[in-house]
Amino acid sequence: MTATDPQPAVIAKRVDEGSVDTAEVRDLARAAGYRVVGTLTQSRPEDAEYNLGAGKVEELASLVAETDAETVLFDNRLGPYQTYNLGTELPDGVEVVDRFTLILRIFGQRAETRKAQLQVELAELRYELPRAETKTSLAKRQEHPGFMGLGEYDESREQDIKSRISRIRDELARIEKTDQQRREQRRERGFDLVALAGYTNAGKSTLLQRLAEDLDVGENEDRHPDLHPTAEAQDRLFTTLGTTTRRMAMDRRDVLLTDTVGFISELPHWLVESFKSTLDSVYRADLVLLVVDVTDPVEAIREKLATSHDTLYERNEAPIVTVLNKTDRIDEAELAEKRRALSALAPDPIAVSAQEGTNVEALVARIDEELPERKRERLVLPMCDDAMSLVSWVHDHAHVEAEDYGGEQVVLDFEARPAIVERARAKASDLAPAAES
Repeated sequence: MTATDPQPAVIAKRVDEGSVDTAEVRDLARAAGYRVVGTLTQSRPEDAEYNLGAGKVEELASLVAETDAETVLFDNRLGPYQTYNLGTELPDGVEVVDRFTLILRIFGQRAETRKAQLQVELAELRYELPRAETKTSLAKRQEHPGFMGLGEYDESREQDIKSRISRIRDELARIEKTDQQRREQRRERGFDLVALAGYTNAGKSTLLQRLAEDLDVGENEDRHPDLHPTAEAQDRLFTTLGTTTRRMAMDRRDVLLTDTVGFISELPHWLVESFKSTLDSVYRADLVLLVVDVTDPVEAIREKLATSHDTLYERNEAPIVTVLNKTDRIDEAELAEKRRALSALAPDPIAVSAQEGTNVEALVARIDEELPERKRERLVLPMCDDAMSLVSWVHDHAHVEAEDYGGEQVVLDFEARPAIVERARAKASDLAPAAES
C-alpha cells in the first residue's frame, strides 16, 4: 500500500448505545494510507460471535462486494474468534483489521528511531500474546492444529513472544537510562525542560515550530524528521511518534521544548505502557503544556482533558498548563463559552493559534511564570584566566543581567536554576584570591 495507490477500505463501527462517530477512525485510516470507500455502523450491545449483529454482517459483506473493498477497518477491538468469523462471511481475500491493529500499523510506519521501533514491536507482541495463548489453549483441546482458522498451532510461539518482550524491556530500560542522563545533563547546563502533551492533531507539532525555531539542542542528539530545518507540521495523526526536542526562544531562560507521541482515545493499558519510555519525556519535564483542539465539541474536549489528566497526574509532578489551540477556526463567542464549560478541568487556560501565532507571546510569558523559580546571584571575581573561563561558563548556563570589568576584578550579576548558582559559587570559591559573593 502506497500513498499513490491507497488500498480501498470499508469502515465498520459498533457502539453499545447512542450515535456513532467515525471521524477519528477515518483519520486513522487516512494516516495508515487507506482510501475509505464505505461506512457501516451499528448501535447495539456486542455480539460475541461477530461483534456486529448477524444481520449487519450480511450488510457489511454486501457493502464490501459493492465497493470492491480489500480491507474492513473495525473501530472496535475484535477477539480472535470474531476476526475469524467475520472473515468467513466476507468475500475471499478481504482482510479484517481491528482498531488496535490499525493503530499499530500506523506506529510501525512512523517509527524511525531505534527506541520508537522497539516500542512498536513491544506493543505488537503484547497485542499478539493473548491471541497466542488462545491458540495454545484451543489447540491443546483439539485433534488438529489451526482450530477455527486461528493459525497453525506452535506451542513454542507463546514462550518466544514472552522472551522477546523481556529482551525489549531490557533494551528500552537501557535507552531510558541514557535518556535520563541526557535530561540531567541538560539541566546541569541550565536548561528548563518543557514538554508538549495532548491528543493527536491538536497542533502540538505546529506549536513546537512556532515556539522553537532553533534546532541547536547539542551534539549527539537522536534526530527525528521534525528536527530537519525544512520539516513542516502535517495535518495527520501520529506525525510525531518519537520525541522531538528543540531550543525555545526566551529572553531570561534557556528552555528545551519536547514534542511527544499524541494521545488517542480508548487506548488499552498495554499500548500506553509500551510507550512509557517516550512519555517519560512528559513525566520528567519541569512544565507540561497540554494542547487541546478547541474546535472539538465541548464534551469531546472534556473527555480528552479528563483522560489526559489521569495519564499525566499518575506520574507527573510538574505543573500543567492547558493550551486551547486553533482559535483561528472559531469565533470569540464560541471560545468564551468553551472556556466557561471547561473551567473545572482547565481553570486558567491559554488560548492560542499556533498556525497564525495569535497570543503566543502570552503563552511564552505563562511558561516563564510556571517554570521553576530562578535564583539571582552576584559574584565578584579576581581578574584572571580562570575567572574569565568561569564568566564564559556562566554565560552558557545562566542569564547574565550585567557584567562589569574594572581594576583587578570582574562583577557578574546573573540569574539561573538554583543548582547552576550553587555550581557557580563553588567554581568561584576555587579561584585565588578567593572571590567574594
